Amino acid sequence: MKYQKVTPALVKELEKITGARHVLYADREKLFPYSHDETFEQGYAQLPEVVVKPRTTEEVSRIMQLAAREYIPVTPRGAGSGLSGGAVPIFGGIVLSLERMNSILEIDRENLMVVVEPGVVTNDLNRRLAEEGLFYAGYPLSLESCFIGGNVAENAGGARAIKYGVTSRYVHGLEVVLPSGEILELGGKRLKDVTGYDLLHLLVGSEGTLGIFTRITLRVLPLPPASAVLLAPFPDVAGAVKAAPRMMIGTGIIPSAIELLDRKSMEMCCRFRGEKVPQLEQAGSYLLIEVDGSEAEVERSYNLLADKCLEEGALDVYVANTPATREKFWKLRACAGEALKAYYGENAAEDIVVPPSNIPALLAACEELCKEQDLDYLCFGHLGDGNLHIHLLKKGEHWSTETWQAAVQAVLQKLYPLARQLGGTLSGEHGIGHKRKQYLPYVLEAAELMILQGIKAVFDPLNILNPGKITGPDPDW
Repeated sequence: MKYQKVTPALVKELEKITGARHVLYADREKLFPYSHDETFEQGYAQLPEVVVKPRTTEEVSRIMQLAAREYIPVTPRGAGSGLSGGAVPIFGGIVLSLERMNSILEIDRENLMVVVEPGVVTNDLNRRLAEEGLFYAGYPLSLESCFIGGNVAENAGGARAIKYGVTSRYVHGLEVVLPSGEILELGGKRLKDVTGYDLLHLLVGSEGTLGIFTRITLRVLPLPPASAVLLAPFPDVAGAVKAAPRMMIGTGIIPSAIELLDRKSMEMCCRFRGEKVPQLEQAGSYLLIEVDGSEAEVERSYNLLADKCLEEGALDVYVANTPATREKFWKLRACAGEALKAYYGENAAEDIVVPPSNIPALLAACEELCKEQDLDYLCFGHLGDGNLHIHLLKKGEHWSTETWQAAVQAVLQKLYPLARQLGGTLSGEHGIGHKRKQYLPYVLEAAELMILQGIKAVFDPLNILNPGKITGPDPDW
């Protein structure tokens, strides 16, 4: 059975649900922004037939009921800041944008919980929480643009996962609209719950394939009063990787972040920001280390960590303990995505995660594989949890699209199985979407794939919600 096309009559029904000004149809210029996410490579975009912007859970439910009745695919979308093609409507149909569902509904100081709609920008939430002396810890580095709903859909990680964990640790309640239009309430403000299967956390990280989040309950924490950032250049990547666990064991301190940038990444970021960092000619890599807590704890921590970094071979250590200097160091790391777009417009962005001690082996293999295909690469990411953002790069501009794609595939077909051998997998936080779907059999057993497909079929028997993503059959179109 093939999906049905969106008709003018169906558009009229959508307009009755949300109001005509919240439905985009037959206007390529207005539809185009909803055809792609932030995936760097070409070939992952698809124009939707219609975009609808509901404001309430009931409107989302009615849209899904209509889509199920007419057999129309629906792609949920947050800010579109993903890097796996997860919010791309690859079968056309309806893009259901949650941008209007952007209210912070409740800040519950007594229970350290907040209730938000999915379209709340992550940084807007933290700005509001800071006024209450609180913060939401499960946020990624794209916090200025990403939505909470997208964070939950991808189970976003980010720089501070080493100390605070990823998004799933903080999700305690979800209101979810199922593909049928049925509304499901999961969890709440309670901290413990072992009543039945954990459907709540099954949905976290499901990339909009099982349900649409319309209300999210998150645990928040007291805001640390102080923080500091250390920048430590090392002669090479291997030395920096070895230093990280020794630094923690030797001092008993768990930093809130340990970020790794190879020299090519740091050079790129400095160029983009118009900044300079010390030792750039001598260093093969940099660690960006953040500590937080009371002022006394922070001062003690950065002094101990700086001494330990030097013991472990750092060329020097530079401490940023004022807001301006902390911001300078963090902006160098945070601008990496923008810098890549500026200087390497088309690159293959990978999100491999391995046990941190195996990072040097992974990168050594990546370098050899890139040499075989005449590619270059750079690497940055979250050393604390072993999640690397490896970007495969063209050498020069002589590549045809076909040659480039073939070279990338040749690298990934060997790199992904190696990641698995090293105890890792193909995505730590960016998700599968449709960018990585074809590679899932490289890292998952057949039995596990069958279970995933079975779960999808239970939640979405018509296969209309974000079809073609993660796993499950690709329907006729």
